Amino acid sequence: MGVNDWFYPQYELTRAGWESVVDNAREGWQYTGLRVASIVAGQELTLDELPVERIIVPLSGSFEVSYTGSEINGAQRLVGRANVFEGPTDVLYLSSGLGAMITGEGRFAVAEAPTDEVFPVAYIPRESVAIEMRGAGSTSRQVHNFGSPASLDASRIIVCEVITPAGNWSSYPPHKHDEYVAGKESQLEEIYYFETAIERGSSKKSDVDPMGYMRNYSSPSGEIDTLSEVRSGDIALVPFGWHGPCIAAPGYDMYYLNVMAGPGPERTWLICDDPAHAWVRDTWLTQDVDSRLPYGSLSDMN
Repeated sequence: MGVNDWFYPQYELTRAGWESVVDNAREGWQYTGLRVASIVAGQELTLDELPVERIIVPLSGSFEVSYTGSEINGAQRLVGRANVFEGPTDVLYLSSGLGAMITGEGRFAVAEAPTDEVFPVAYIPRESVAIEMRGAGSTSRQVHNFGSPASLDASRIIVCEVITPAGNWSSYPPHKHDEYVAGKESQLEEIYYFETAIERGSSKKSDVDPMGYMRNYSSPSGEIDTLSEVRSGDIALVPFGWHGPCIAAPGYDMYYLNVMAGPGPERTWLICDDPAHAWVRDTWLTQDVDSRLPYGSLSDMN
């Protein structure tokens, strides 16, 4: 893989009924996976029984998940949301070795990590999702921590969602997690799946092109050079390197789903800030969180 070969526009990773598939079939990729699809009523998509743990995340719409394995089977309804900017959603963690059939109407993602370890199936309703306001001022963003080590028992996988209001920067200061340093840094691959939309509250509804930007640059662990304009459905892979910022352009909100996993002895998210920019964190102490946050369901706010 070249230094510029880690960003994929929507539909570039289409495979077997899925809009996008990331897995270890891609050169240089080992520890994480992602599937994204849209389905209509009467349609179904299946997940094979593999040594992979998964988290099913509705992006828009609601779904029924029927899951089976050698020793367990069950079903769970996931009450979703109108879109990713309307706060958290129900999610479902599936143990390694389980297969599943997904039906419903809307758009969903499946975060994955290869593992032989088996943990209990876990349904996390939207009301139980831990919501974090990270940063301050123009670096304010909203994080949904349903797949963090503090929120979910799992083998390898770490998953969260981030909403960045128009004009703000997230994944900032630039940071890395590409080498294991006990108690200081994790070694984790990371997937970014993006969606963008007209800024909440805007009266402009047509003839628009919601977009933002994402940056990933080289560290001692490897050479990479991503500076990409991003739109809904685009995917960026972070095998190593300093990554950030993700920038929501003025007028357009940005969402991304993060999927992380790695070979380290602990399932933990420990990062190292780029020393040239780490000082920015200290400025948050004298700033307020962006007053536009939190984003939630518009119907709930009426």
